[in-house]
Amino acid sequence: MNVLAPTTPVATPTIDEYFVNMGPQHPSTHGVLRLVTRLAGETVLGMSPHLGYVHRGIEKMGEAQTAVQFTHLTSRLDYLSAHMNNWGWAMAVEQACNIAVPERAEYVRVILSELTRISSHQLWWGVFGMDLGAFTPFLYGFRDREKVNDIFEKTCGQRLTMNYIIPGGLMEDVEENFVKDTREFCEYFKPLIEEYERLLSGNIIIQERTKGVGILPPDLAKAYGVTGPTLRGSGVDYDVRKNHQYGVYDRFEWKTAVSDGCDSWARYKVRLEEMRQSLKIIEQALVGMPKEGPVRTKLPAVLRIPPGRYLSRCEAARGEIAFYLVGDGTPKPYRVKIRSAGFSNLSALPHIVKGWRVADIVTIMSTFDLVIPDIDR
Repeated sequence: MNVLAPTTPVATPTIDEYFVNMGPQHPSTHGVLRLVTRLAGETVLGMSPHLGYVHRGIEKMGEAQTAVQFTHLTSRLDYLSAHMNNWGWAMAVEQACNIAVPERAEYVRVILSELTRISSHQLWWGVFGMDLGAFTPFLYGFRDREKVNDIFEKTCGQRLTMNYIIPGGLMEDVEENFVKDTREFCEYFKPLIEEYERLLSGNIIIQERTKGVGILPPDLAKAYGVTGPTLRGSGVDYDVRKNHQYGVYDRFEWKTAVSDGCDSWARYKVRLEEMRQSLKIIEQALVGMPKEGPVRTKLPAVLRIPPGRYLSRCEAARGEIAFYLVGDGTPKPYRVKIRSAGFSNLSALPHIVKGWRVADIVTIMSTFDLVIPDIDR
């Protein structure tokens, strides 16, 4: 059989630009996230994050349940900030229904939230090291995180999704060894932060891969609504615990962890300093917490959300999480809207990876500390 030659010349293949998918099952992602990257060789020309792989419709589920029932679903957003998510939702309901919270419960809420922040940062620190090729930090981080999880398990029976902080206070009072165990953890972990510094911060490879990499200018961070350690690593001194104080945070002396480096190294250092500051808050809260008293306000059998619009916010491990609640006088919210830290933080990522290499995407994204279910609700 004779094969006719093509009448038009065949285009010469080029590798100047091409697209590569990172995810949705790529080991660089913390959750199910797909990054469509446009590359020229190893250089990143552009990036488009794609969500939707773990979408569960939590906001609509919140409108199909009572305000109290919805508490357990907030633990499934950023599952590493469960106590703080529960607290944020509880404050929205308490604001709507004019519910007072017992003082002992307020102190316990602070202690549990700061323990959660430390636990989250411990996991992040270990995974960050592993993302950059150092496996040992992963083992160290999880070793120390288990001690926090043990306290959680003794307190409420859960180690990840808590459902313990509820509208009106706490589900139950803390167990008898709560104060002793928490104090022992603080004494145990305080010197270990310096060990973290020696093990990972002092590694020249880690420094070379983070210093000056992934610059996020403060103006760009604010324009995209970036919050949490990612924002404070860009030199912006904003923390909901300071700027929109809630609970009993106004009774403690502590400093906001801020760095003006604007790079991956700055975001790394901010989280280490945050763990130190969380320990200070916990130690003060243990001293000031009433030794006895109620931990829950008695609520009516059917709690109805008065007509109106209500907004609460708190500082979760990855930044500000806000709950917008619309009531219409029925037990079920008319509208639930959640403002998560991760969604806004992720939106800035494509703008700061341009010009860097593929391997740098892993570094930069790791310092953003993304938890995808928090973004893809």
